[in-house]
Amino acid sequence: MCGIGGFVGERVIDPGSWRAMLAALKVRGPDAQKAMVWGADFTETTGPGTAGLLHARLSIRDPRPEADQPMANTQQDIWICFNGEVYGYEADREELRRQGYTFRTTSDTEFILYAYEAWGDAFVERLRGMFAIVILDLRRKRLIAVRDRLGLKPLLYTADGKNFAFASTLHALIPYLGAKARIAPAALDAYLAHRYVPAPLSLAQGVRRLENGASLVWEFGQGRAPEVRRYWDPRPRHGDFRETLDRAIGLRTASDRPVGIFLSGGIDSAVVASSLVRQGYANITAFTATFPGTPYDEGPQAARMAKALGLTHRAVPVEPRLAEDLDRIVADLDEPFADPSALPLWYLARAATAEVKVVLGGDGGDELFAGYKRYRQHLRSRWRGSFTLPLPYDGPPWERPARWREELGLTWQEAYVLRFSGLSPAVRRYLQPDLPAVPPVHWRDFPSDQKGLAALLAIDFANYLPEYILRKGDLCTMAHGLELRAPLLDHRFVELVTALPARRRFTNPTKARLVETCRVCQDEGLLTAKKRGFSPPLNRWLRNDLSARLPGLGARLAAATNGQLHAGRVDTLVAAYTGGFDKLAEPVYQLLVLDIALRSLGLAA
Repeated sequence: MCGIGGFVGERVIDPGSWRAMLAALKVRGPDAQKAMVWGADFTETTGPGTAGLLHARLSIRDPRPEADQPMANTQQDIWICFNGEVYGYEADREELRRQGYTFRTTSDTEFILYAYEAWGDAFVERLRGMFAIVILDLRRKRLIAVRDRLGLKPLLYTADGKNFAFASTLHALIPYLGAKARIAPAALDAYLAHRYVPAPLSLAQGVRRLENGASLVWEFGQGRAPEVRRYWDPRPRHGDFRETLDRAIGLRTASDRPVGIFLSGGIDSAVVASSLVRQGYANITAFTATFPGTPYDEGPQAARMAKALGLTHRAVPVEPRLAEDLDRIVADLDEPFADPSALPLWYLARAATAEVKVVLGGDGGDELFAGYKRYRQHLRSRWRGSFTLPLPYDGPPWERPARWREELGLTWQEAYVLRFSGLSPAVRRYLQPDLPAVPPVHWRDFPSDQKGLAALLAIDFANYLPEYILRKGDLCTMAHGLELRAPLLDHRFVELVTALPARRRFTNPTKARLVETCRVCQDEGLLTAKKRGFSPPLNRWLRNDLSARLPGLGARLAAATNGQLHAGRVDTLVAAYTGGFDKLAEPVYQLLVLDIALRSLGLAA
């Protein structure tokens, strides 16, 4: 698990810039930071260079220096920068040994390097896990970048035909962009719509996010743009459900550092924990974020689960000091990201990393088995299809009458955006009166040809899961040198789930197929509690810890965005909230996060 970055092309990058890129990656890889930089004709240099690979390492597998990156093959003409973990590659490594490859390490990095050398671009078919990989092939004068199938690891890049640069985070690309770093207006509106910037957009002009399940090839020196292609979509795979699930979970215990699990009071993490115990991994510690004395507290439920399973349990009371910590949290989340549940996750990761360096989680269960309440809520109106009935409304666009009128003015699929907590199209138009166009959504792969639940799942698998749920998990844990693994998103398990008949996959109550694998928790009656979600007391925090940050928010945002956000209208919304309209807590928090993130990134309008 690491942070990666680099550049290739005609432009000469001074040492101050590439060292600043590497420094920005250190938070993701505290154990070692190394660079390989080349000048003209790919001669190694420690000064200005036209090509470079940068790596900050969190050492999980084979922590010896021999396994550090950037790593080269024997001939030193193929180099790799890799962030992530791949599992179950031992048989393929033995095949490479039979072909004559010699391994100096037991790391997955070296396996990937030689897999590419032996099998070319098809090497990705051999990888099972989470990864963002960049391989610099000096032999063929090409660069290939690959992002994992489900999107657990991030990769951003910028390219102009003659130059290419990449990094795990936007912060690490800012030194490369230099004075050219500017806000992308459409991406800013996308953030307001969704609380995050969805791929392939990024908040910076000219920077794109490689989509999950996609690869990129760039032949340097040819003057052509990179070619991006999709290499994976779920292919239904039949097999034994429990065996495939256990295999996916067991593989993700591979580590030379201590392993734990994030255990909530819900089904998904309980299933992972139950499988671990069933396979003999009972010495793993379970960590739970708790909110004592609030309706959000899942601590007692998680403690009962841990006891029933025989796991050591650590309750982590979340008592944030946001007045002091929020700036760092927003910076650690890289681009503006306004899900309030990131706050307790960040604190939970900070506590867990004192004991372990790897944790397993339950991410993906709701998307795989349609576990969110919003699916059922939105399906009630699927009869509308593409029918719309625009109705004017002159009042504040955040009031209840405005919201249901707006829903009727959108198609059924577009109106799904209103089930989330971003700003509605009407509120965005109100705050950005001079923006030429405010589309209803900025999702990619919008499934206009799909209906019903299939359409909602397609939207979430392309957008919400990789760029919201998984981005949050990656950034909050990597901020503390902690690796988060998501076994329910093993691609072979995902393919098996997609092959299930609908009556077995989409059940009432939900996730019955998963619950069947968790016999101990089921027998103890531990999986019948009402789903609480992972929501903190945001309103209390805004009215106490963060209240001093609200005055002048409109002016600050207007200045930072060159007027894209209207100062007076932002302040009107904030005043409605401070005046007692508590339902505006999340929009106010979203605007506050944007204010902090723009200053952290140093982006100009």
